[in-house]
This record gives sequence, structure tokens and C-alpha cells, in this order.
Amino acid sequence: MRRTNHRWLTIGLLPLLGLAAVGCGDDEGTDGAHPDTSPGVTEPAGSTPATAGGQGRDIVGLKLGYFPNVTHAPAIIGLEEGIFAEAVGDGVEITPQDYNSGTEVIEALFAEDIDISFIGPNPAINGYAQSNGEALRIVSGTTSGGASLVVRDGIDSVEDLAGTTLSTPSLGNTQDVALRAWLKEQGFETDTAGGGEVSVLPQENADTLTALQTGAIDGAWVPEPWATRLVLEGGGTVLLDEKELWPEGQFVTTHVIVATAFLEEHPDVVRDFLTGLADAIDVANGDATAAQTIVNDGIEEATTKRLADETMAGAWENLEFTLDPVASSLQKSADDAVSVGLLDEVDLGGIYDLTLLNEVLAERDEDAVGGLQ
Repeated sequence: MRRTNHRWLTIGLLPLLGLAAVGCGDDEGTDGAHPDTSPGVTEPAGSTPATAGGQGRDIVGLKLGYFPNVTHAPAIIGLEEGIFAEAVGDGVEITPQDYNSGTEVIEALFAEDIDISFIGPNPAINGYAQSNGEALRIVSGTTSGGASLVVRDGIDSVEDLAGTTLSTPSLGNTQDVALRAWLKEQGFETDTAGGGEVSVLPQENADTLTALQTGAIDGAWVPEPWATRLVLEGGGTVLLDEKELWPEGQFVTTHVIVATAFLEEHPDVVRDFLTGLADAIDVANGDATAAQTIVNDGIEEATTKRLADETMAGAWENLEFTLDPVASSLQKSADDAVSVGLLDEVDLGGIYDLTLLNEVLAERDEDAVGGLQ
């Protein structure tokens, strides 16, 4: 398989203009990650290509990244139910790998250890910027919504946030940028050292839950299922559901990126994969109870822990599973990162390649989706 020896691959993950590379992880996994061997998934392809029966192409290895998290539900469904394997056919061998952060995914993609991955918006922006627009393309959406500002009892309005400490998953990640930009719009100053009129404290989501329970923080802007867990287990209340800030309540939470070289070499594989993704999203949008069980089984398989049924159901209600990448929200996320000093200006004009997705949508008699205008 051909791989272009880009300079950015030889020097590793460069520091992104400003601070965004410090923590570009999104919707972290429920626990630590380790290799997955879900039903319908085969082991890595051998070094000697062979002709696939009935497929008319050589065996292709597809290294697939995802997070064991409810916001990546279609990815888990596609693996657990063998939907991806069926869609790409016998000529493709899928090797899944679960990750805990977008930082890990981008590092793996730069090292050619990932061909396709589910990932949050800001890590995709960072990877695209770090490689001067060469490393990756966004080829589909997956999940919209599912992030909220949850606060302790006694905080009932925006004005009550003065002097508080709020947490986010990591410095420069999608929720961190969203919180800082929103606070700025409300007239509050923040800085990356935890100072300002509202102190922003990036930390792991599990630590955030404990901190809210003990009163060490006053709230947090987090993705699902952590927003629901902060309510159910931390005694918090939702001060702001992020979807209230977006047109029609839609904003990208998870989308699909492909290594540019893989997309150029195997557009047929990517297209078949997107067909499978469409089917997996159909399952996610079907019988909610059945879909939640599949996803919880996949999370438990990858992390050894299940989400409480009440948590899974509550988080599920706040998510929309869609092939639409909601491109306009990606540009807004980048603009927000620039406005709060976490990212230098970056031209995202070439980050989307939705040609194959729109072919799949046309076959399904669904409307085409667009990228950035």
C-alpha cells in the first residue's frame, strides 16, 4: 500500500499554533482503552495480498478508531453487529482500536496506525492544521448534540457564575472551547491558568464527577454520558444545554475522518464503510432500548464497565445520530477557539470531502449534505 512520506509524518505531532494541541481530546472513553475484537471483525490482514472472493479486489486492511462512549454509538453498533464487516465485504479486514482522546487518534493517524476514525470536531481541526491540510478529510457526520453545562445547587442564572470554578474535559478540547467562548459572550474573563472572573479547570471527566460531588468545583461543561452522570450521581442541574446555542439545535459532536492517503487509494472501501455507517445509524435511530443494550455491551467489552441503564437512557435522549456533519458548527468551533486564544487562524476550506457520502445518501433517496461554504 502506497504511503506518501509527508514531512509532518517524520517529525511527529507538532505543537499547534497556540495552545489547542495541549488537549484536543473529546468525549473521552468510559475507562481505559484496549484493543477490541468485536463480533464480525477480523484480525489484521497478512503482508501478502490475496484476491478477495467475489469482491474483485485485493485484501485491504482497514484500521478503525473509535471511543467506547455513547457519543460514538453508531461506531459501536457497526462493530458489535458486524454491520461494517458486511458492508465492506470479504475483501477488507477491519482492525478496530478504541481510544480515550482525540489527541491519541491524531497521533495514531500521523503514525499511519489509523485509516478511518470516529472523533470529535476540535481534534480534527487540530490534525488538519498541524499537517497543513494534508493528513485527513472529514467524510461524514455521526452524532450531534449531547453537551451541557451542569452546575451545583444554588446556581440558578448566568450571573451566579461569577467567582465559580467550572471544569471541562481538557484544555482546548471541544467543550473547553465552547465554555470559554460562551463565558466571553456573557462578559466573563477566563485564562488558561485557571484565573479570571470564572476559573476554568480542565480535568478528566471521572475526576470532575468526584469534584462536583465533594464541592471542589461548581459545575462543568461536559459531553454525554457525563452530563447525565453529573445530574444523576453528582446532584447537579443543567444550566445550559449546548444545543440551545445552535441553529435547529444541531452541532457536531462526533464525525468520521479518513487519512487522506487511504481515501485516495481506497475510495471504494470508504464508500462501502459509509454505507455500513448509514445502516448502523438506522439501528441507533430505531428501537432505542435494543440499540442502547448493544452500545452498553460494546462499552463493557472495551472497558469492563457498563453505564447504568438510567444513565444510558438519559444520555441517549440528548443525542441525535446523523450522517450530516453539520459543517457550519465546525467552522464556529474553530472561530471560537481563535477568539479565546487557543488557536491561530486556520483555513478549513479543504477539510471536508463529502462526495462519497452524498453518493450513499443518493442511493438511500436522502438529501445531499454540504461542507463549508
